[in-house]
Amino acid sequence: MSAQPGTAPVQPVQTARPLAAHARHAASDPRDVLARPLAATSLLDAVRDLLRDVERTGFPLEIDGITAARASRARLVDQLGEHLVPRLTELSAPAVVVVSGSTGAGKSTLVNSLVGSEVSTAGVLRPTTRRPVLVHNPLDAELLSHHPVLESVTVVADDQVPRGIALLDAPDLDSVLESNRESAHRLLEAADLWLFVTTAARYGDALPWRVLQGAVERGASVAMVLNRVPPASLPTVRGDLLDRLRSNGLQGSPLFVIPDLGPHEGLLPPAVVAPIRRWLAMLAGPDRARTVIGRTLRGSLAALKPWVDELAEAVQAQADAAATIATALDAATEAPIAQAAASVRGGAVADGAVRARWAELAADGGPLGRVVRASGRIRGSAREGRAREAAVEPLVEDLIRSVTATLTAAGAHAEESLRAALTGPDAPQGGGSVDAAWAPPRSARRTAAEQAARAWTAQGARVVRAALSVPPVQTTADGVARSRRDQARDLRRRGKAETALGDGGLAAVALAAASGVREAHDLLVDLVDAAGERAIDELRDDLVARAAAQVAAERATVGEVLADPDLAEDAASRLRLRLAVLKGLT
Repeated sequence: MSAQPGTAPVQPVQTARPLAAHARHAASDPRDVLARPLAATSLLDAVRDLLRDVERTGFPLEIDGITAARASRARLVDQLGEHLVPRLTELSAPAVVVVSGSTGAGKSTLVNSLVGSEVSTAGVLRPTTRRPVLVHNPLDAELLSHHPVLESVTVVADDQVPRGIALLDAPDLDSVLESNRESAHRLLEAADLWLFVTTAARYGDALPWRVLQGAVERGASVAMVLNRVPPASLPTVRGDLLDRLRSNGLQGSPLFVIPDLGPHEGLLPPAVVAPIRRWLAMLAGPDRARTVIGRTLRGSLAALKPWVDELAEAVQAQADAAATIATALDAATEAPIAQAAASVRGGAVADGAVRARWAELAADGGPLGRVVRASGRIRGSAREGRAREAAVEPLVEDLIRSVTATLTAAGAHAEESLRAALTGPDAPQGGGSVDAAWAPPRSARRTAAEQAARAWTAQGARVVRAALSVPPVQTTADGVARSRRDQARDLRRRGKAETALGDGGLAAVALAAASGVREAHDLLVDLVDAAGERAIDELRDDLVARAAAQVAAERATVGEVLADPDLAEDAASRLRLRLAVLKGLT
C-alpha cells in the first residue's frame, strides 16, 4: 500500500498469521475482490444457484434411464434444499464489524468514509452517536433479518458495503451517558469483529485497553485504526502502539494508520481508507466461506460432486437424444419437399378450376380468345386491355384457391412424415415423447398457405415487368447475330402486349402458365418471346420454394418441442459450471 502525495503511509504494519494466510487465498490484487460477481463471492449463493438449476431441470424425453435420472434429481433437490441451504443460510449471515472506540476518535467519520456517503451522524458535540447505526449491503437484508442486534440499531442498506459484512457504528465506550456505554459494551458482545478506533492522543487511555483485554480473553477478532497521526510522530506512536498490542496479546491484529489531515469536515479521502476497504472486502470474500466449510460442511459438499455428475450425465443423454430426433426429423422433410416440388412442376396446381377457367377465358369470343391474330399481330387497344384485366380476376382467385390447397396438402404430408419419423419402427428414443407434446396448429396451416398463395399471385405483375425490362436477345440460340431492326421489333411487340392485356392481364397469363396451363405458356411466349419464359420460370421456382417453406413450417412447429431448455446442447454444462463454482469456493 503506497503513500499518497503529501501524507504519511497508510498501511497495516502487522498482520496476524490467520489473516496473512487468508490473504494468500484472495485475489492477487485485492481490488479484484470488489469487482467479483455475487455468484463468485458467496458460497450460499453458489449453492442456491445450483439448487435453482436442479429444480428447473426436467426430463422431457422418455428414454432409457429416465426413472433413475428423476430419482437422482429428487435426491439432489432434497440434499440442497433441506440440508445445505438452511445450514449455509445460518452460517453465512454477514459478519458484524463493530466500529468502536473512545469519544471523539472519529468512528462515525470512518464508517461514512468506508461507505462513501453519510450514513451515520458525525460531529463535535458529545455524545455524538446516540443510537447505533448498522450499514449493510441490500442483498444481505434477508440474511440479517433475524440477527438479534437489529433490535437496538438503526439499519441502513447501501450497496457500497461489500456483501458478507455489516458495519456497526457503536456508541462511545467512555460516553458520558450510561445508556450509551451499556449499548457499546452490549454490541461488542455481538460483534464478529472489532474495528477499534483510537487517536494518536488517546491510544494510551486505560479504559479501551481493559475492554480490549476482555476481547482477547473471549477470543474475539480485533483490528485497530490509529487515527489523526501527525506525520512527524508516526514512527514513535506506531512503535509504542505495536508494543502495547504485543503486551496485551494482540500482536496478530491488523493495524491501520490514518494521517492527521488537519481541520477537516465530511468524508475522508478515498485513498486514505482504501486499505481498510480492501481488507473488509477480503473478509467478505470466499475465504470466509472456506473456513465455514472446513468446519461443518466439507463432507456434505464433497458428496455433491458424484450426484451432480450423475444428474449432468442424465441431462446430456436427453440433449443427445434430442439431437438424434432432430436429425431424423430433418430427414423426414426430404420426401414431402420433393413431392411438393414435383406436384408444382407437374402442373397439379392447374388441375380442376384453373384449367376450366382458362378454357372459358380463352374460348372464341372470350377475353383472351384471339389476342394474337392468325397473322401473328397482337390485337387490342388500351381500353380492351383494361377490360381484359378485369376479366381475368376470377382466374387469379381460382389460382389462389388452388395454390392454397396445394400448399396445405404439402403441410399435411409433412406432418404425416414427421409423425412417422417420431413413432415408426425406426423412430429414435424419445420420439414418442415429442409426438405426444406436438400439437401442430392445422387451422394456422391453411391460413399460412392462403397468405403464401396471395403473396405469390400478387407478385405476378412485378415478375412480368422485370422480365420485360431485360433487353431482347442480340443473338439466336445458335449464335447468329440479330439485327437492330429485329430487336426493335421485339420491343414494339412487348409494348403492344402490355397495351392489349395490361399489367394484370399479362400477370394472370404468366401465373396460369407457371401453374401448369400449357396454353397460357404458349400464349405468353407468343406475345413476349423469351421474356415470357423468364417470367414463367421465376414464378414456378418461387411456388416450389413456397411449398418447401410450408414443409419447413411444419418442421419448425415440432422443433418448438425440442427447443426446451432441458434439451439444449449446453444444458448439462450449466450444472457442471455450478459444480465448478462450488469447488472453487471450497
